[in-house]
Amino acid sequence: MSRMTPRSYDERRRLESLPREELEAWQLRRLNGLLEQILPANRFYAEKLAGNELPLKSLEDLSQLPFTFKDELLAKQHHGVAANLTYPRDRYVRFHQTSGTRGRPLVVLDTADDWRNWSDIWQHVFDAAEVAEADAIFFAFSFGPYIGFWSALEAAADRGCLVVPAGGMSTPVRLEMMRNCGASAVCCTPSYALHMAEVAAERKLDVRRFGVRTFLLAGEPGGSVPAVRETIERAWGARVIDHAGASEVGPWGFGDSSGEGLYILETDFIAEFLSVETGAPADDGELAELVITSLFRPGLPVIRYRTGDLVRPLRDHSFPRRFVFLQEGVVGRTDDMLIIRGVNIFPSALDQILRGFPEVVEYRVTARSEGAMDVLEVEVEDRLHQPERVADELRIRLGLNVVVVAVPIGSLPRFEGKGRRVVDSRRRG
Repeated sequence: MSRMTPRSYDERRRLESLPREELEAWQLRRLNGLLEQILPANRFYAEKLAGNELPLKSLEDLSQLPFTFKDELLAKQHHGVAANLTYPRDRYVRFHQTSGTRGRPLVVLDTADDWRNWSDIWQHVFDAAEVAEADAIFFAFSFGPYIGFWSALEAAADRGCLVVPAGGMSTPVRLEMMRNCGASAVCCTPSYALHMAEVAAERKLDVRRFGVRTFLLAGEPGGSVPAVRETIERAWGARVIDHAGASEVGPWGFGDSSGEGLYILETDFIAEFLSVETGAPADDGELAELVITSLFRPGLPVIRYRTGDLVRPLRDHSFPRRFVFLQEGVVGRTDDMLIIRGVNIFPSALDQILRGFPEVVEYRVTARSEGAMDVLEVEVEDRLHQPERVADELRIRLGLNVVVVAVPIGSLPRFEGKGRRVVDSRRRG
């Protein structure tokens, strides 16, 4: 049940304001249409869903279907491509792969129709960012095999914007190009937005005079971490709009100007939330793993995909759109939470605390073992060279004594893509 024509602005706003009952009816129709379209051609799901009664009679029946895990998409790859491919390879026109930051890269393919649907979904994100046809959008990321902002670039062109690709450039060259082209919006990771501002300051460039109005951030949780948002907005004089997605799933979430979290784009994705504590469906505000079913991508569908993203869903809220809202966006992942002497710590929580110090330029966190004891050490590039005040704040906020060490400015790694500021070097097993 692939989409035949792009949605107009009015249609997008109508769908975003549907009452819950009507939205769920829409989702059920699209889900059953998708299953009818991909079965039995999709061998992965033909085997996985064998014995389940289809079509589904209600969305509640979705919980009877099995979960999909990334490991099985990798383990059952077909000619080096994700196992959930529906059509022969000659039907596909786009090749991408996941970043591989959490294991082997997964190759994903898209048909021409599916790729157009990516663009259509991105229009919801651009609506939230109030991007207009007259805008010039600067894409500060390397145009490699990772999906990154590839779909956003094509969606921006479809919208009528001037797109400015800036792959394969140094940061100073990108800054000069950004200023010269009159970019009003920038797409990049939170880490790279911070790094560009740092490099500009070193070169005595006032980026607040560049004319950038909006940053569209993805790849990391920073766009919904208040301290990170505020640092970027203060440095650039621009507002931040968060976005979330994954190569194997699609562009499933977008933030708004409030910065309080992310909406699930429920016209094209069905979201479920599993309580971290019990594994049962989570209550509003409870920490939960996000499970996604994509409705827009018959060439590479995912049904009940365990994303590993940890969120706090709100179904009952007062935000402008009716979609489920995720407080604080993606707060962490099931595989990146650190447990230090019984204290659960997410990298996003560390980011919030450390970015609260304007003088801290960059940082790195290392978890290590000293005998039978786990220790958390934080290296900070601190203009004040006063690590004690940082250690005090971490102790108060985390309830944990943390070793904080000041290191020379510029000595820690910088990131264009996903930041890797947390290293767990403890012995395993």
